[in-house]
Amino acid sequence: MTNSARFDRGHTDDLMSFLAASPSPYHAVANAAERLEKAGFRQVAEVDAWDGESGGKYVLRGGAIIAWYVPEGVNAATPYRIVGAHTDSPNLRVKPIPDTGARGWRQIAVEIYGGTLLNTWLDRDLGLSGRVTLADGSHRLVNVDRALMRVPQLAVHLDRSVNSEGLKLDKQRHMTPIWGLGEVAEGDLISFVADETGVPAEDVKGWDLMVHSIEPPAYLGRDRELVAGPRMDNLLSVHAGTAALTAAAAAGGRLTTIPVLAAFDHEENGSQSDTGADGPLLGTVLERSVFARGGSFEDRARAFAGTVCLSSDTGHAVHPNYSERHDPSHQPMPNGGPILKVNVNQRYATDGSGRAVFAAACERAGVPWQSFVSNNAMPCGTTIGPITAARHGIATVDIGVAILSMHSARELCGAEDPYLLANALTAFLEG
Repeated sequence: MTNSARFDRGHTDDLMSFLAASPSPYHAVANAAERLEKAGFRQVAEVDAWDGESGGKYVLRGGAIIAWYVPEGVNAATPYRIVGAHTDSPNLRVKPIPDTGARGWRQIAVEIYGGTLLNTWLDRDLGLSGRVTLADGSHRLVNVDRALMRVPQLAVHLDRSVNSEGLKLDKQRHMTPIWGLGEVAEGDLISFVADETGVPAEDVKGWDLMVHSIEPPAYLGRDRELVAGPRMDNLLSVHAGTAALTAAAAAGGRLTTIPVLAAFDHEENGSQSDTGADGPLLGTVLERSVFARGGSFEDRARAFAGTVCLSSDTGHAVHPNYSERHDPSHQPMPNGGPILKVNVNQRYATDGSGRAVFAAACERAGVPWQSFVSNNAMPCGTTIGPITAARHGIATVDIGVAILSMHSARELCGAEDPYLLANALTAFLEG
């Protein structure tokens, strides 16, 4: 992969399959784990003692996965090369008491998760996904991937000013999906989910459920040079990172550092959770790996001091209808290669040294790259990059793929960029 940047549409086809099969963070990490298993990685439980053997390993916790490959011959102070990403996307999530309704309509109570573009969820056929927790503490994945719900928009005849004054949505009153007609009955949704999942309703004691658009990803454009699909922010990076890690593991004896994939949950609401980048998960896993190889705290400090992380998340391609919202000299285009994201106020963690690391990886991979910086008059978003750098003292570089319609229920990227990103990440992990 690292010797040529010639576009392989098969990679993008596979990304589209991954997006469609991963309607929730729990599905995303399960699908990533399945790919790692096929590449020879094995799951290790956090409650078990870990060994220092070489090879690929991974930890699953909720909607997060940390995977790493220990080459033969490395020592306890060997540094890591980390690809960081996140598994969650803005959407609508089911409330603890989900059954509601009005005027003869049966509805599902939802809470707004992250900074979603609310209007993009209107008048879409929606499915239901996530997980349920059973009485014994185990989990079952849920994926009702058919037209189950819809958030209907008010007809223009009843809102004559909508096109002149803009759509105004109240998050509490206007975003509640309908899923049928009749009287509201407590327990209906969970009984339905239990039946769909094949477990007794009385055995379901908890749930983490969300809605998703059932429209599959698709190529777009005269020459199919674009891809439209859900959850590109940021499953595009999770997919590329998984491909890069398995490719780096296949390199085996050429590795002089330890490649890692760290895909976290809850980035869209601040990363402060036990599965988020601002939690202890990554640091704990890396430390335990050092100690399992017979290392000391001194070895841990040395390993972290030599570690570099590429925080891979989507960024903004220049919008042809709103180009004034972008910096006039930094306007990334689809299929122009991955972007280096810079913000001197540390909304992104990139500095000059990080730029050099990223540029070197792209050069080795034969991949073009672009620079992104926000318009000075516009607030800049942020990522797990600054969190990773500050929490673990790890040199971190923010990168990603330029897309349109970020935080929409359906986003848009260049068809070549996912492959180019995976090439660059592989070159980085191989060191």
